[in-house]
Formats: sequence, structure tokens, C-alpha cells
Amino acid sequence: MATHDGTAHQLRRLGGALLSLVYPPVCAGCATAVSTTPAVCAACWRDLRFLEPPFCEVLGLPFAADPGPGQVSPEAIANPPPFARLRGAVLYQGLGSRLVASLKYGDRTDLVPLMAGWMGRAGAELLAGADLVMPVPLHSRRLLRRRFNQSAELARHLARTHDRRFEPLMLRRVRATRSQVGLSASERERNLRGAFALGAGRAAGLEGRRVLLIDDVYTTGATVSAATRTLLRGGARAVDVLVFARVAAGGS
Repeated sequence: MATHDGTAHQLRRLGGALLSLVYPPVCAGCATAVSTTPAVCAACWRDLRFLEPPFCEVLGLPFAADPGPGQVSPEAIANPPPFARLRGAVLYQGLGSRLVASLKYGDRTDLVPLMAGWMGRAGAELLAGADLVMPVPLHSRRLLRRRFNQSAELARHLARTHDRRFEPLMLRRVRATRSQVGLSASERERNLRGAFALGAGRAAGLEGRRVLLIDDVYTTGATVSAATRTLLRGGARAVDVLVFARVAAGGS
């Protein structure tokens, strides 16, 4: 068995080396040459704003100055979300927004390990406490047009690399909604009313569990809030949210 595993490992390394000769590694942001893939070059790295402490314990919003541990932002106090905690890897600007667009609309699933890796670092505490990892689902018609759900690909990678239980079918999008782009916060909330439901026969597996909900972008929070309420009504003990990118305070 050990010999077989060693041979398989050597074959994978050889295959990877041959692919590197045919397709040399390039930066995920600008396609300049880099030493390994997936990676970004030094110039593109400077265009990313990673979300680091100090930040709001609930919404993950960065603070300009450190107010001390456990502090909550005015936004979270004025309008408490239904989810327990939100964490994001980067701000939705510059290269952060371009990576989201490349994955979602450009079929760049090769970016998943890079993006999910940064998400795993930002959401390590959430992943450690999660019983279930699940994506924000797409409606079947939109999934047919796009061919894949970018949030599901990120969630799948995170669940596998952090040894969490992946549940892609427990939460379903049962009502097709119009695009959220350009809608106000109240319009987004109305647009998503009744959009989510639990999959048939799945409620028993949700009871008393802590769920980590994965999405690519957080803007007003209407989508993940609607999904969270469905999960809580279905018996989830708590829901945390982990996204790749989030807008700054006051984002649309």
C-alpha cells in the first residue's frame, strides 16, 4: 500500500510539473508570471485590502482605531442581523471585486483554492465551531445559465480543507428573484421574501446545529439574512456567515 501511495504521489508531481511547462503559473490578477499558482504578484497584492482586526465582532467591519476586545459597531447595534457573526477575507474593491467577477462570470474556478484559502484564514474561528458548511444556493434557472454556483465551490473547498460537513442541498432557493444590483436595502429585503426553503427531509439534520453559510460577496446583507432566518426557523442553533469580500460600511 505504501509503495502504491508513493507511486501515485510521484505521478501527481510529474503531472503537475508537465502542466507547469505547458501552462506556466501566472498571477490571478494580472496574468504576469509568478513562481507558483494560484497566487498574485506583488503589485496585485498591494491592491488587496485584507480585513484584519480590529473589527466589529458581529459584522466584521474594520475599525479605524482599536476600541478593545469584543466591541460592536454602531451598524450592528442599530440593526442587529439574524446571524451571529460575519467574517470576510477582503474589502470588495480593486482586485477583490475583480476576483469575484472572474469567478462568478468568467468561469474562473481555478481561483477557488486561492480565494477559499484567504477565507479560511479570515474565518478560522467560525470554521472551527461549525457543524455544517453550506453555500447560499442559486435558483435552478440561474444555476442552469451559470453552470455552477460560485458560493458552492468556495464552500466545498472550505469544508474539505477544514474537515467540516458539507451540506449543499439542505438550503434551497425556491423562488426566482430579480437581480439585487441597483436595489435599495428595503427593495432587496422584499425581493428575497420567501426565496429560501429547506430541502425535503433535511430539517432533522439541521436541528441544534451551528451552520456556517458561505457566499462570495456581502453588500447590504439581505441575501444572507433571508437565508439565515430560514435556517433558524428550521431548527439551526446559530448561523455564522463567511464571505470572500464585503463592502465597507454604507455599501450598496
